[in-house]
Amino acid sequence: MKAIILAAGRGERMRPLSDTTPKPLLSVHGKPLIEWHIEALARAGVREMVINTAWLEDRIVAALGDGSRYGVSIRYSLEGRDHGGALETAGGIAKALPWLVEQGTDSFWVVSGDIYAPGFRFDPEQAQRFAASGLMAHVWLVPNPPYHQKGDFGIDAQGYGLADTPGVDGLRHTYANYALCRAGIVAGIVPGERAPLGPLLYEHMRRRQITAELYQGSWHNVGTPEQLAELNELKNAHG
Repeated sequence: MKAIILAAGRGERMRPLSDTTPKPLLSVHGKPLIEWHIEALARAGVREMVINTAWLEDRIVAALGDGSRYGVSIRYSLEGRDHGGALETAGGIAKALPWLVEQGTDSFWVVSGDIYAPGFRFDPEQAQRFAASGLMAHVWLVPNPPYHQKGDFGIDAQGYGLADTPGVDGLRHTYANYALCRAGIVAGIVPGERAPLGPLLYEHMRRRQITAELYQGSWHNVGTPEQLAELNELKNAHG
């Protein structure tokens, strides 16, 4: 199974750091954020991945190369070069889809390049079960951070994601930006079209085509220079 790492965003809230450095290349505990994902995917046996880029995309390509030093093969979906800017999550997946799957029933990993969750495991056995399931996606959720207290999705007693109501625990949780997806999740999106992923997740949850689970490990959506500095000051944050 292949993977796409989403790395096309401008990172407005990370300015001025992101004015000269793409957000996924900002360092946490001595390593660019995106490298944590590349190495974790490689440990899980993923050998081919796509990175979509837009803002300062040449720097991402120059920094990571063809992936050989990580033991993987990296291809770049250059949204800035081809479309003048980022295509958003679903649009980015749709553009990269020919490199991720061979047919519409195939599946792949999705992760955002600016998330830091060093304990997350891209479980190959779980990926195989998902591939055989017929589901459209499986998403990971996290307890709501202070800046997103309303959350995004609930989880019902059968493990399905809920778009419109709290889960069996009475809560809605925050999308962790980790997912297993089937190619059909972006069906109907023309390559080069800008489109967010959120509405598609809500749509397929209402059809009971998406399962979800709560991830309780260390997780950070690194959004501002202050959050980055605090994360780098945390002891054992990479353990």
